[in-house]
Amino acid sequence: MTQLPTRTEIETAAETVYAAMSPTPQYAWPLLAEASGVNVWVKHENHTPIGAFKVRGGLVYMDRLRREKPDVRGAIAATRGNHGQSIAFAARASGIHAVIVVPEGNSTEKNDAMRAFGAELLVHGHDFQAALEYAEGQAVERNLEMVPSFAVELAHGIATYGMELFTAAPDLDTLYVPIGLGSGLTGCVTAREALGLKTEIVGVVSENAPAYALSFAKGEAVSTNSAGTFADGLACRVPAADAVPIVCKHAARVITVSEDEIKAAIRLYYRTTHNLAEGAGAAALAALMQERDAMAGRTAGVVLSGGNIDRALYQEIISAD
Repeated sequence: MTQLPTRTEIETAAETVYAAMSPTPQYAWPLLAEASGVNVWVKHENHTPIGAFKVRGGLVYMDRLRREKPDVRGAIAATRGNHGQSIAFAARASGIHAVIVVPEGNSTEKNDAMRAFGAELLVHGHDFQAALEYAEGQAVERNLEMVPSFAVELAHGIATYGMELFTAAPDLDTLYVPIGLGSGLTGCVTAREALGLKTEIVGVVSENAPAYALSFAKGEAVSTNSAGTFADGLACRVPAADAVPIVCKHAARVITVSEDEIKAAIRLYYRTTHNLAEGAGAAALAALMQERDAMAGRTAGVVLSGGNIDRALYQEIISAD
């Protein structure tokens, strides 16, 4: 199994992260506790410079790339949005040209954000996996550095949000973390292990994109034929080979949530905190609400991993009963 980053490595990564951004807050919102019946802390990764947690990993990864390969011509990544924004943001900071591949029908506002950060945007394929395979081919053809969506190297930076949360709220019984390809959960596991805590970490996926739930149940990587969820940050149909053993070993369980549960959590976030949450960003809260009876009287954390949702989609969701 891939070795998790050490506390020293996280602290070194934090120097790079905090040179570009401030730590994000974590709040225990009274209305959210009232609605859930749980003492719940929200980690606000929707408050980063790209509106999502992935910027932390991108900053550390691209900084190392620039130092180790100073003559690199450029970097390429595939994304549904937040990973791409992370690489575009971090590449600009490191003086590296970024090429980002997105599938057809991707979020127009995420696409606009990546371009605004200076990325060259390519549209290819019907879903993330197709975009990823195209990006891998372009990396070879154009002599670009391929930046994976999951790598333990990304977890060095991502673990910094786990350190922030666990330091502020060390008595969490359970932490719910959305899983796209697994970097967020790996970062949280890394932080928990570095601090020697016993907090349960629960992965959350969409029932329409259950690859990691199936993989956890079987103890090995299981792919699906589709990943048809509006929560684009969860839309994985081929799990990352290096991530699956980490999830299987360190997660207490992996929960599936429905599209309606995710939408209800988006509305609940707005009503109780007035924070914007994208689909993946609301998934952890959806899972907590699913387990609210079992969690009654306990202390939980939920990762609001991002708030990048197109206006029209958000308007449709927030207007529903």
